[in-house]
Amino acid sequence: MHPSINLNRNCLRVGMVGLGMIFEETYRPLFEQLHREPLYRSDFGAVDIELGAVASRTGARGDKYQQSVGDRIARFVNCAGPHAVEQMLAQDVDVVCIATPDDRHFDIARQALGAGKHVLIEKPSVLRLQELDELVALARRNGVLAKVVYHKLADPDHKKLRTHVANGVLRHVNNGYCSLLEPKSISGQQFAEWITGRNPGTYVAVHYIKLIDFTFAAPLPSSSISRCRLARISATGQRGLVGPPDGPTWDSVQLQLVYAFPDGREAAFDLHTGWVTPDNFPGYVEQEVQFRFDNGVWNAHQRKRGVEVTIEGRSPGEFKYTPNHHYNGTFLEPWNEPSQRGYGIEILRRFLEEVVDVEFGGPKEDREKRLQSMRDLQYNDLSADRSIVAAVQALEAILGEHAQGRPGAMVNVNGPLGGLVLASPLRAEPRILYEAAV
Repeated sequence: MHPSINLNRNCLRVGMVGLGMIFEETYRPLFEQLHREPLYRSDFGAVDIELGAVASRTGARGDKYQQSVGDRIARFVNCAGPHAVEQMLAQDVDVVCIATPDDRHFDIARQALGAGKHVLIEKPSVLRLQELDELVALARRNGVLAKVVYHKLADPDHKKLRTHVANGVLRHVNNGYCSLLEPKSISGQQFAEWITGRNPGTYVAVHYIKLIDFTFAAPLPSSSISRCRLARISATGQRGLVGPPDGPTWDSVQLQLVYAFPDGREAAFDLHTGWVTPDNFPGYVEQEVQFRFDNGVWNAHQRKRGVEVTIEGRSPGEFKYTPNHHYNGTFLEPWNEPSQRGYGIEILRRFLEEVVDVEFGGPKEDREKRLQSMRDLQYNDLSADRSIVAAVQALEAILGEHAQGRPGAMVNVNGPLGGLVLASPLRAEPRILYEAAV
């Protein structure tokens, strides 16, 4: 048991890094719910979850939240400046949630895990397999959990797809298409500070990379179903709207992942992402998937779940034309109590349950068994993120080649030269991105 976990109180204190859109949509309502009533499950009883401290560069959002939240949450320490994370870690927190831009995840997670804190990281967890290896090793050495947020895995549509695959209803996937397009306001306003030199593939496509890998490659309860492995990665993209046409910032990206089955068959998955959709596009966020199987086709359209609404002067900004009430919404219950719920919040609550299970779910001498049981969960453990981070690292390298005037690169996975090897038609020799097996 790590000494930083204070079990003399029936409570876990959470440190939050990053107070942007993701915090507002998911973490904030969860913390406010847990302030009203403790986290309870029959096997570990009631445990108070407190937002103990937050960290950001300026502290402005923390101040604004503190002033506006009233008694819906307890007072927390607002840490700001270049040493905000170190200050937050010194506030007796047990858990750290990281919702910053993805190129900052690694350093923050390394500090938190090194301090013996359980960590939850927004996707993508990190941008390189070398970073992933270091974080996994730190978590194991310090006896804490390191997890990744993939809230789409709790979407009822996605859960049903995996259920059909696990039950053998849909047999042997052959190819798939996934699209996730966001409006210009995402890149021009909400993400304007950090998109320079970036692309929507690493931020937007990761949910679908995880969906593909978890549904078709990760172990299933039935061992008789054939599973595949990541084999090749290729990509291209477009520039010129959110940055110069010859710069490193991408408007949209098309990524292809090829998975190989043990019998020699392959399945290709095409992922189209972008953050330059017109702001008045009726869906705000356009998301759809299609998978073709030997015996069927699965289509899911996030935007067309059957609800459309227009409110003069308030749509599409405050109220979306085609809202997704499964994800996260505020509801007035029949007993006139307001609530905010949906899979965007449920997946965060589940992580806190896993931490509480480790720390409070049984005798101290059995903590290691409980810790390992939570690490074995493939859906969110950092150690299960290898294919996803490999795809992100490959994508960044391929687009980097393209930005330098060498389009057409491809990355081979687990070949004779290494785990990730980039081959470019304009390079004389392949470049090894990661030597060990993915």
